[in-house]
Amino acid sequence: MLKDLILKNRSHRRFDESKQITRDQLLELVDLARLSPSAANRQPLKYYLSNEKAKNELIFSTLAWAAALKDWNGPDEGERPSAYIVILGDKNVYEKFGIDPGIVAQSILLGATEKGFGGCMFGSVSRGKLRELLDIASQYEILYVLALGYPVEKVQIDDLDESGSTNYWRDENQVHHVPKRSLSEIIVS
Repeated sequence: MLKDLILKNRSHRRFDESKQITRDQLLELVDLARLSPSAANRQPLKYYLSNEKAKNELIFSTLAWAAALKDWNGPDEGERPSAYIVILGDKNVYEKFGIDPGIVAQSILLGATEKGFGGCMFGSVSRGKLRELLDIASQYEILYVLALGYPVEKVQIDDLDESGSTNYWRDENQVHHVPKRSLSEIIVS
């Protein structure tokens, strides 16, 4: 059921780096993006794929991992992603990318979840550094980075507490808690 897939699709930040994701598996995920809706069917997005350790390390160095976890700078070696998909906007196709990046990111992450992977979508990226490290041509706008791997952490959805804070946090057992607003709170009519 789709709801079960959505409930499993959490922002995972710790992975079993020894378990690899193949290029063919990345291509299957990008094919889901290719088949997803696109505003005016312009299809302006392109993808940079990495499942090689050296390239993965370059991409890793450009990401800010978890703003709400002040004392954590990202996963240790051995718990880093096995693969990345960099979502690019091709300005030669169209100058604006609208909602397309969000649509394809969700398609890719749901597909990854279905395959038993976990993922995390990054908007906090040192884009200039990433462009230089990967030699990404200027016609491409770097939109988002998706980190992928086999998750080793438990992510739990919680109801908001009385403080109303939506900040995620980790408990003493390293369970990652993600507070969510109630359905009644988000319905306005």
